Amino acid sequence: MSERFDVIVAGLGAMGSAAAHHLSRDGVRVLGLDRFTPPHALGSSHGQTRIIREAYFEHPLYVPLVQRAYVLWEELARETGTELFLQTGGLMIGRPEGVVYRGAKTSAELHRLSHEVLSAEEVRRRFPALRPEPGMAAILEPRAGILFPERCIAAHLAEAGRQGAVLHYDEPLLRWEPSGKDGVRVETTRGRYAAGQLILSAGGWLPTLLPHLARHLRIERQVLFWFQASQSPEVFRPERCPIHLWEFDDRHFFYGFPDLGQGIKVACHHDGEFTSPEQVRREVGVEETEAMRRLVRRFLPGADTPPTSATVCLYTNTPDEHFWIDRHPEFPQVIIASPCSGHGFKFSSAVGEVLRDMVQHRPPALDLSLFKTRWADA
Repeated sequence: MSERFDVIVAGLGAMGSAAAHHLSRDGVRVLGLDRFTPPHALGSSHGQTRIIREAYFEHPLYVPLVQRAYVLWEELARETGTELFLQTGGLMIGRPEGVVYRGAKTSAELHRLSHEVLSAEEVRRRFPALRPEPGMAAILEPRAGILFPERCIAAHLAEAGRQGAVLHYDEPLLRWEPSGKDGVRVETTRGRYAAGQLILSAGGWLPTLLPHLARHLRIERQVLFWFQASQSPEVFRPERCPIHLWEFDDRHFFYGFPDLGQGIKVACHHDGEFTSPEQVRREVGVEETEAMRRLVRRFLPGADTPPTSATVCLYTNTPDEHFWIDRHPEFPQVIIASPCSGHGFKFSSAVGEVLRDMVQHRPPALDLSLFKTRWADA
C-alpha cells in the first residue's frame, strides 16, 4: 500500500473536481483519480456550454441547491480570474399543462423567483430566433444563463491542486474494497491506496464500480449539435437569444443556446439509446442528424442548415431521474455521487460542498432527501 489519504475521489469531472476543491480547501488530504485527463470529451462534462437555471421544473427542492451553486460559481470565478458564467436569461417553453411550463412556474412561485409568463406570440416577438407553436407558453427567468464546463472543471482542479490535493490523471480505478468499518482500499492501473472514505463520482463508469447496484443505473447516449444561422445571425447572439428549453409532442424535450461564436448548440434531453462507456457509438448518424434538423426547422428556422459539428456525451440515469448522492447502503465509508440523469452540471459547485460536509460528518445545510437511496435495495 503506497499511501493513505483521508478521502479518495474517483472521477474528476463535474462532481469529483468540485469535491476535491472543497475538501482540500478544508485541509482534508485528498487523492483524486481519473481514467483520463480532465476536462475531457469522453464522459458527461464537456461540450463548451451548460445551462444553469433557477426556476427548476424537475422539482422545487433543487432551487436552494442551484442558488448556492450560483454563489460558489461566482466565488470560484473570482478566485481563479476565469469567466465561468454568462447570464443570458432563460425560457422554459411548452404547453401550459406540460411538465416544463407547469414545473418551472411552480418553482418560480414557490421560491418567489423573478420571472415573466409569456405567450407564444410574445416569445416570437421578443426573441425572433425562436418559434414556439400556437398554444405554447413560456416562463422567462432573467437569472438563467451559461456555464463553461471545461473551464469550471479546470478551475476546480487547479484550486484543488494548489490547496494540496494529489491528483492522478490517466489512472483508472480498477476495484475497491472496504477495510474494516472505517476505511477503504483501492487498486488502480498504477498502484494501491488506502483512505478513510471513498467518493465514487465516475459518472458513466459507476456501474462497473458498483456491480451490485448497477441495475439501478442506465447509461444513455446523447448527441450535441452545432448549427450556423442561415439568416439574421444577429438574432441568435446572447443579447437577443436566451438559453431555451422546450417540451414538445407530449414529454419530449430539447434545449438550445445562443451563438457565442462557435455556432448555435442544440440537443435533445433524453430519448437516447442506452449503452456503456466502452461500447458507446461515438459517430453521429445521418438519421439522427436529420431528426435534429427537423426540430431546428420547426422551432429555430433561422438555423436550418447542415450542422457544422456534433459530439456525443453520456447521461447516467437513476430510476426516477433525480440525483443519487448518498452513502453506500452497505458500506457507509463509500459515498455515491454523480448519477445526475443529465441535469447535474449546474449544481456541481454546490454538490462539491455537500460532499465535503458528508465526508466530515457535518449536518447538511440543504434538504437532500430527494437524492437519497430510495430504490437500491441491495
